Amino acid sequence: MTVLYVVLGVVAFLLLCLVVMYNRFVRQRTLVDESWGGIDVELTRRHELIPNLVETVQGYADHERAVLESLTRAREAATAHRSDDPARRSEFEESVGRALTEVLARVEAYPDLQASQSFLDLQDELTNTEDRIAAARRFYNGNVRAYNTRVATFPSNLVAAMFGFRAREFFEVTDVHVRSAPSV
Repeated sequence: MTVLYVVLGVVAFLLLCLVVMYNRFVRQRTLVDESWGGIDVELTRRHELIPNLVETVQGYADHERAVLESLTRAREAATAHRSDDPARRSEFEESVGRALTEVLARVEAYPDLQASQSFLDLQDELTNTEDRIAAARRFYNGNVRAYNTRVATFPSNLVAAMFGFRAREFFEVTDVHVRSAPSV
């Protein structure tokens, strides 16, 4: 009878461990999803600021239309791919960052535009947004790192395989020019 109690105790302990590990995976997966939502919010904010920037710059630099159209196309492509996975979406976001950097670099040739209060406000908002995107990306990637570590390490990798928890992709910026916020 004692052996039966020991076996039942071991089985109960193993089941409890399984439940605890499963719940940790669910919590971490939810945290990764939530932190991806934070990135999405900031990217959407940037996408909403871009038309205002284009409109403001167009009034001063009408012959820079090609650069502005490039930024508009990049924004539209990124917006169209909002539901893509992080790796695929980062390509489009990098093109937005490159185009944004190009526009802000061209602005330096227009002293009147640089003195415009609406442009300065937009520039400040874009800089703040880029900083917030970087912070959200760091938070997301930290959560993905912790989650992926749990998926790959023993014994939690057994639970991950059993319940279909898969490693997540990092949201990385590979373009050197986009790694930093646009200079203002």
